Amino acid sequence: MSPSTTAPQAPAFVTPVDLPKPPGLTWRVQSREPVGYDVNIVRGLLDPANPALARACGADGQHPTRCLVVVDDKVQALYGERVRAYLEAWHVESFWKVLPGDEEAKELESAVEVTEAMTAMGLLRRTEKIVAIGGGVVLDVAGFAASLYRRGVPYIRVPTTLLGQIDAGIGVKTGVNHGTHKNRLGTYYAPETALIDPEFLTTVEPRHIVNGLAEIIKMALVKDAVLFELLEATVAGTGPQSLAMGGPVATEVISRAIAGMLDELEPNLWEQVLERSVDYGHTFSPSLELRADPPLLHGEAVAVDMAICVALAHRRGLLSAEDADRALRLMHTAGLPLAHPVFTAELLEEALRDAVKHRDGRQRMPLTEGIGQVRFVNDLTREELAGALEFVQVRAAALAGREDAELLAVAS
Repeated sequence: MSPSTTAPQAPAFVTPVDLPKPPGLTWRVQSREPVGYDVNIVRGLLDPANPALARACGADGQHPTRCLVVVDDKVQALYGERVRAYLEAWHVESFWKVLPGDEEAKELESAVEVTEAMTAMGLLRRTEKIVAIGGGVVLDVAGFAASLYRRGVPYIRVPTTLLGQIDAGIGVKTGVNHGTHKNRLGTYYAPETALIDPEFLTTVEPRHIVNGLAEIIKMALVKDAVLFELLEATVAGTGPQSLAMGGPVATEVISRAIAGMLDELEPNLWEQVLERSVDYGHTFSPSLELRADPPLLHGEAVAVDMAICVALAHRRGLLSAEDADRALRLMHTAGLPLAHPVFTAELLEEALRDAVKHRDGRQRMPLTEGIGQVRFVNDLTREELAGALEFVQVRAAALAGREDAELLAVAS
């Protein structure tokens, strides 16, 4: 008797109840990632008795840990031994990547070099930190690299310049220059913490102090009339030592500038709203900063841009003649340039066109409406730009002439 055969059974088809049924062929994914980081003013940061930096690195002084220190060459020469001694005292094994701190080094290759340093040390993805120490260039490059490596590793910012302490070191933007454009490649990537020690300013060259003052003046013009008046009364005597000593005036100037900047950034970290008062002085300055020869520092280019903005606001009736004079005089007294031969009406128009692309098709130009307030405009014309340029050139010459006359009077 032959064995019986059974026809194969087709598997039963069960429709999973948790899958979409036709025509459900479109999905929308929504997620939110909270962002939280600390900005702390901490004096004596490199004193081994001060635990702030060690704790930021995840060290407790008992158990060993590791970090990658990304530092600019000048800071390395000035503070490298102290940083190493501090980390050793807290049992932090440090690996180092030294970068140039000038604008020419703010390029993609520098960020790639930082990622290679992470690979070489075998940086753990979540528990080991990058410590970026230096000016805005190194902070931007290190932050950009941290955002890219394994899609994000933790990092700490230790800004050592005035510009870094009140601007570049306290936000979430990172980036490098590309082609003829500043910060064309970049990300939004928050540090775990920013540690600000004014004592670093004792070794900052006076020109770089003035460079940072431009961004403080910016915040005063667009947000804080009290800060503006404070600067009017004190800016002539502001220097590395006065800021580093931490007297009440210097402390208030720095803290008001930081507070104002963070107040503007926090509700709009990813720039979903493109009308940003902190863009004041940053419409024309990128073009000037990349083309000026000899080069201008960032704050110097911003000052020349702000002078144009002051003129535009005055010529539109948003800023009185007296306040326009006060604003230009404050920048001049701080040691900032008000004009530059590279700035022509044609370059201003070209820079504005580029800003329109960056601002999603509209000018979104912040102008001061009185000192300490902002209005955004979208209808600037070539004729206005040319008129503003002429206004600034005349006022800059008058201020320089006044200064020369005062010097002659003193000499006689």
